[in-house]
Amino acid sequence: MILDTLSNAAKYAGLKVGISEAFGFLDQPGLADLEDGKYEILGDRVFALVQRRSGRKIEGALLEGHRRYIDIQYVISGEESMGWSPREGLASSVEYNQEKDLEFFEGEPESIVRVPPTGFAVFLPSDAHLPLIGSGPIHKVVVKVAVG
Repeated sequence: MILDTLSNAAKYAGLKVGISEAFGFLDQPGLADLEDGKYEILGDRVFALVQRRSGRKIEGALLEGHRRYIDIQYVISGEESMGWSPREGLASSVEYNQEKDLEFFEGEPESIVRVPPTGFAVFLPSDAHLPLIGSGPIHKVVVKVAVG
């Protein structure tokens, strides 16, 4: 997991092919004005999901993980915290859905971090995460970067 602000995004450009394009999308003028939905950046290799959601309580929420994509979760506005745990050793609570690249896990996050507006968290396939912890509206973009 990486936690930082968009002003430092250039430091991470060399991590994986597509990361630079992902941060370029997040740094575009008018990002906050985009409608909710999916935006292709490099086809199915890098794409963004613009979302307006309500925050939720941590109680009863499940950690999630992905096998084929890195998540870059960028907060445009709202108060969002995200939980994190290493995926290793977690018990699956809902079987992996290959089509959605989504698996849910039992257990509590080992850490919870606040991600401020203009902040982002990067979750690798080795991470489990619990997004959308908060009490109000959250406007965010999740950019998916293929690992393979």
